[in-house]
Amino acid sequence: MITHIVAYTKNHVIGRDNAMPWHLPADLAHFKRTTIGKPIIMGRKTFESIGRPLPGRENIVITRDQTFAAEGVTVWHDLSALQPYVDSEEEVFLIGGGELFAQTLPLARRLYVTEIDTVLSGDVHYPEIPSSFQITSETHYDAVEGNDYPFIIRRYDQ
Repeated sequence: MITHIVAYTKNHVIGRDNAMPWHLPADLAHFKRTTIGKPIIMGRKTFESIGRPLPGRENIVITRDQTFAAEGVTVWHDLSALQPYVDSEEEVFLIGGGELFAQTLPLARRLYVTEIDTVLSGDVHYPEIPSSFQITSETHYDAVEGNDYPFIIRRYDQ
């Protein structure tokens, strides 16, 4: 099963200058809890912004760059490698970036969306969520304990 896990602002910004323009420790803890032990798939720019493979997960990088290699990651050069996961019950997480989210949203069956209660400028955006997705849970967080902004984590299923 293809699952997206993403954080974005009210205007769907997910990044600016290859970074997330916010600091939300509670959301990072949710990300870790949700993805640990599962494969995570990301574009090359997302991998480079993280700077290393994330521990406790199989890290897969999708890139058109045929020469790309990095220690601790599996490299795919084509989205067709996702096909075995589309109808599988095994959950794999797409963690970014914007181009990969847009290309794979039609394949996704579940979304974990952190909606940050602010509007920020950015150069990468998440697409509109199709109406076929329904909210199945949500948790509200205040802007306390190091979190820059209040936010809501929603799970969508279709």
